[in-house]
Amino acid sequence: MPSVNFKVIWPDGDQATYYSPSTIVHEHLVAGGKYSQAEFDQRIHSALNAASERVYKKFGYYCTAASAELEKINRKLQFLREQEIVGEVRVTQLG
Repeated sequence: MPSVNFKVIWPDGDQATYYSPSTIVHEHLVAGGKYSQAEFDQRIHSALNAASERVYKKFGYYCTAASAELEKINRKLQFLREQEIVGEVRVTQLG
């Protein structure tokens, strides 16, 4: 199953690279896309949960890497909320 790395720039200027175990992330995000934090949150949860489900259907277990990436993203979104930093999340690369 092909995996995908994607890069984002957060509203506070931080840049990060994340992993999806499936190309299904292409159905939820686009390179060059700009999303509100709430929309990015919804899209990335849908994407990584769907990716983990694909792994389950193929191998019989859910992808712990997808869960770990969601946890990192959740922590970042929580930090932004706590710091009252609002802005767009930009997807700079989706490969």
